[in-house]
This record gives sequence, structure tokens and C-alpha cells, in this order.
Amino acid sequence: MAHELVVTASRALLPAGWQAVEIGVDDGAITRIAPAGTGLQGLRTVEVPEDQVLLPGLVDSHVHVNEPGRTEWEGFASATRAAAAGGVTTIVDMPLNSIPPTVDPEALQVKRAAAEVAAHVDIGFWGGAIPGNGEQLRPLHEQGVFGFKCFLEDSGVEEFPPLEPAEMEADMTILAELGSMMIVHAEDHGTLAQAPQASGRKYEDFLRSRPREAENVAIRAVIDAARRTGARAHILHLSSADALPEIRAARAEGVRLTVETCPHYLVLAAEEIVDGATTHKCCPPIREAANRDLLWEALADGTIDCVVSDHSPSTAELKLLDTGDFGAAWGGISSLQLGLPLVWSEARARGLELSQVVGWMSSGPADQVGLQDRGRIAERASADLVVFAPEKSWSVEAESLWHRNKVSAYDGRELVGVVESTLLRGEEVDFETPRGRLISRTEAAAPQPQS
Repeated sequence: MAHELVVTASRALLPAGWQAVEIGVDDGAITRIAPAGTGLQGLRTVEVPEDQVLLPGLVDSHVHVNEPGRTEWEGFASATRAAAAGGVTTIVDMPLNSIPPTVDPEALQVKRAAAEVAAHVDIGFWGGAIPGNGEQLRPLHEQGVFGFKCFLEDSGVEEFPPLEPAEMEADMTILAELGSMMIVHAEDHGTLAQAPQASGRKYEDFLRSRPREAENVAIRAVIDAARRTGARAHILHLSSADALPEIRAARAEGVRLTVETCPHYLVLAAEEIVDGATTHKCCPPIREAANRDLLWEALADGTIDCVVSDHSPSTAELKLLDTGDFGAAWGGISSLQLGLPLVWSEARARGLELSQVVGWMSSGPADQVGLQDRGRIAERASADLVVFAPEKSWSVEAESLWHRNKVSAYDGRELVGVVESTLLRGEEVDFETPRGRLISRTEAAAPQPQS
């Protein structure tokens, strides 16, 4: 019998490595993987050209969509189009900077209602842990959030205040009982309060205002809380390489700890950022080239588990591009559409393999959030596939990106690697018809109403 779709590729990245294959797809899932030349029959066929490769759809577990409430910053339609254009087929949305933030079941339902009519890729949701909402953690967990995010320093929005370390640990005790996890923006408030305050156009001054020690102290607190409670903990957007020895030691001890970093920490360096370039402001900050090299080493040796975008957009006005004031500008970098070519371009220059990059950006984040049917080309997995031209060069043009606000730290940057097409459950994303589904920890992807 013919499959609904057959995809043929001379180079497809399977868990066992690169293979020449024919892939049968039915009902949105991969039902057969056969060696090239088997002759699988399909009602539809996709033939990947010889100079292109077939990859699993990427999973980005750190995306700020901002809808509802700050939809002018981004939004589910624009964010998921950008994701698909970048080869990302599943995102997990952060509980801020939307209004309301996802800190109770009612807010989760508001966000799900906004997402379900606009999603071009599949979407899951994080819950939020803020002061006083400990009683909301269980009902949010029962409604399928993938875990809970907290800050140990000001988040930048008043409706999502930070936790004191003691309340973080109390919440982690609850999460340990639930089998959930705490994901932490790890910068220590006390350390930052003692640092010079950021103001003006000099990036060097901004960097001094967010010292590595703030991350190191906060990560130490997360490790201690995870050790005492037995909860799973995840360090968001690791910037400080100084924390790596303690992370390694904690994991060797058996502390349940995972770590992510982001393209901007792997591609950019403080020495290259010109004064006034608030496009490059984020927290924790982009650090020096030597620090960047250590992050790459930690990826290669498995200390860092995955690479995700921390896509944190805003309007151009909030970036204060006219004054270039690092103290007052919004901190966040938009890279949802660009992650794969950014990381691949840098990895390639360092002699690393595309298979490593894809693992950090597909199965790595999928495994972190428990999505075993994603981030890999395997039988019974969702047929989320990416056709990628790994040797094609191009230049970023911010105006051509799908991001709602055309502000990019990478505008004009030369990259290698082009996403030629993205298939979600075997259907090519056309950027017009929303076919994404809402997914949760507790249930399979639910059917998506079409608009």
C-alpha cells in the first residue's frame, strides 16, 4: 500500500547518523524508514536534492511570544512563521512577557485561546512561579505546562516579580512531588545591587553592571535547592563560563540539573559590540570571546545540554536605537528564525559537525521537556522535517525576517546554511494556513481548529 507521503534523501540525519533513506509518512507520523532504493510508494513524494540534507524539525523551548497583552512586540502568528522559516517545528512559550503572565490556570487558558487560531508550528507552554502563587503550581501542572519559570532578579516587567531563594526552594519542594521542574533565570539580586548601575552608550559599562558573579551565585543557589529538594532544575541562557565547574560537579554528584545556552552567547562577543548597539543588549549579557570559547567546549563535552533562542523581542522604540542607552533599553535578542544558520556557521568554522548542532537544537531541548516524539527522525515520531542546504551562503536582512519587529543584532551578518522548507507532520508549512497544534505534558497534540 502507498504511504500518504514518501520523502527520499541521500543524506538524512537519523539518531544513528547520516543515512540515505526513504521515509514513509502516514497520519502525520513517520511509519517506515527504509534504505534508499527500497522503492516505497507514496501518494505524494518529496525528493531532497543531492546538495541538501534532511533534518528533524528543531525544538525551541525558550520563546517569548508576548501574546496577549504585548502582541505589538511579537505574537503567535509572526513568531510561529519565523520559527517555521528557521526550521523550528515546536516551540515552548515562556510565561512572560504576556499580560496576563501564565501564573494561574485562567491565564493559561487565555494564552491557549490566543495561540490555537494562529499557530504555524506546534506550541507548548511553561508556567510561571512568582511570589505567592505556590497554590497555583499543581493546577497548572495538571493542565499540562512543561514546568515553571522563575527569576532571581527583576524580570523587567512588574507583573512577573522575582522569587527570593527561599521561596524558590519551597516551590521546588512542591515541584519535586509533582515530578515537574523549575527553570531559572539565574542572576543574583544581591550581587547585581552591588554592581555599577548601567547607563549610557558604552557596552563595557553595561557588561560591568551584569558581572559573571551574579550568575555564579544564583546558579549555586539553584544547585543547592535542587540538591535539598530532589527537584529537577534547569539553568536558562547560561552566559558565564565560570559556573561550568560547579555545574559539572553537581551533575556528577547526581543533582538533577540541565543547562541551556543561546546563539548570541555562542556567536557574538563583547569585544565586537560597538557603543550604542542596544540591538545586542540582553540579560545575562554577551560576554568576552574567551568566555564564548569555554561555552563551546561545554557544549562539545555535554555539560550544556541544548541551544535555544531565548527569543525576546520588543518594539524598535523600546530598544532606544536613537540614543543607544544600554541602561534604559529593553534587553532581549530576536533570533527565532536564525538559530540554526547562526550556530551552524560558527560551529562549522570551529570544525564541529552539523549533526552535533542539530542534536543541541532538536533532540536536546525535546528531551529536556519530555517530547520523545520530536527532535528526531525515527519511526513513530512526528513527521516534522527540515530540508537544509548546509553549504549555501547568505546575508541576514532584518527587514525580510518574519519577526514582527525588524530589529536584529545580526542584520548584515554573513551566514552559511539555508532552511529550504519545513514540514510539520508531513505537510509543508505554507505561512498562510495555521496548522500548528497546542501540545501539553499530559496529552498528545490536540486537533487544531483551522482559520
